[in-house]
Amino acid sequence: MTVLSLLPVSTERLLLRPFTPDDLDDLHAFQSLPEVARYLYRPPLTREQCAQSLTRRAAGTAWSEDGHDLVAAVCPVGEAKVVGEIVLKLASASARQVEIGWTFNPAYAGRGYATEAARAVAALAFAELDAHRLFARLDVLNTGSMRVCERLGMRREAHLVENDLDGGRWGSEYVYATLAREWKAERA
Repeated sequence: MTVLSLLPVSTERLLLRPFTPDDLDDLHAFQSLPEVARYLYRPPLTREQCAQSLTRRAAGTAWSEDGHDLVAAVCPVGEAKVVGEIVLKLASASARQVEIGWTFNPAYAGRGYATEAARAVAALAFAELDAHRLFARLDVLNTGSMRVCERLGMRREAHLVENDLDGGRWGSEYVYATLAREWKAERA
């Protein structure tokens, strides 16, 4: 059994579901954009790279070892269109540390989709995957993702200065996090 069995997850406006091969056009539409890739410290993805990524995602993982992940397609309710993706990655199985991340098509920015999807998978991480600590790493220039973290009630724990090299640009990151007990207390 893979962690994909936890999907789909519905929110008021979104459906978070496993990716399928039919999602290639939508995934490539935003993963190929330089303005998306710049915050991921990698070049834009080719169509072939997106197809390979879909194959890996469709297989899922067991959520038992460091590096296992859950990747969900984010779709507006009632639409087949993928507007983004949300990821939970098991950073440390023994310490129950889970990294959360998201990537969205800029054409759908400003609608609150990233916050709504992140809130849903954060709840899943704590309730179903027994996460002790949920954290996000993001480029300090990515103000949209900073706002998502803050809306989720995550605290900024670190500022890593010039810790990653993206081509010729040194990138700095913020680390945001929340603990299971904090997450539950805020929702009680």
